[in-house]
Amino acid sequence: MFREITLGQYYPADSPIHRLDPRVKLAGTLIYIIALFVAKGLVCYLFAFLFLVAVVRLSTVPASFLLRGLKGVLILLLFSVSFNLFLTKGTVLVALGPLKITLEGVKMAFYMALRLVLLITGSTIMTLTTTPNDLTNGMEKGLGFLKVIKVPVHEIAMMMSIALRFIPILVEETDKIMKAQMARGADFENGKLLQRVKSLVPILVPLFISAFRRASDLALAMEARCYHGGEGRTRMKPLRYHSADGYAYLTLFAFLGLMIVLRKLAPVWV
Repeated sequence: MFREITLGQYYPADSPIHRLDPRVKLAGTLIYIIALFVAKGLVCYLFAFLFLVAVVRLSTVPASFLLRGLKGVLILLLFSVSFNLFLTKGTVLVALGPLKITLEGVKMAFYMALRLVLLITGSTIMTLTTTPNDLTNGMEKGLGFLKVIKVPVHEIAMMMSIALRFIPILVEETDKIMKAQMARGADFENGKLLQRVKSLVPILVPLFISAFRRASDLALAMEARCYHGGEGRTRMKPLRYHSADGYAYLTLFAFLGLMIVLRKLAPVWV
């Protein structure tokens, strides 16, 4: 399951999405998330899905690679769907003792699951098409105006970039620990759900030790290279907007505008 996580990984390719300025991709991800929360009704979500499909096709990232990454958040999806399915009041469809499935709960669970899938996939596309260094530069440049009120933009961008870079490393480390324990007789596949969850607890101790060791090594390496923050630092490849970035911004704002219009028309269609 841990090997299926694709968030934080980079998929090298030469596509129109890969060539976009990282600031455009960060803004585009934020606009897409806002649009998903603006969405109301099946027509809105269908439009958001088609927009995401178009972006995936332009990025040349295999759809199977993205779908495989959803397996890592399957438990989150199940929890979200279950809470909405059983705890939403309304017209009762099925009664299972104290638990009741309502028509409103089914609709809420469906839209919640759809929103989470689209949100996770949209965010994953950003990390798959942008290197960690470009993400750091894009965040620092895009949020540079916050320096006026003494917000440590460079440090925040650096921390988020390191966190994203460490996701695939920790996933690989978890896989190694699991294989080592399975070779010693540990069983992570069989038994009831509670037993399987308990069997994962021994993985956490060596994983945390490894994570702290890597963090310490990284801090020592940065100190050895005289890293003292972003003040006065220059870029070998400074970020500059191109015409394609302008068209991308126009497309994104047009998409958000259409989503708002579709939301207003949703009560008529749904």
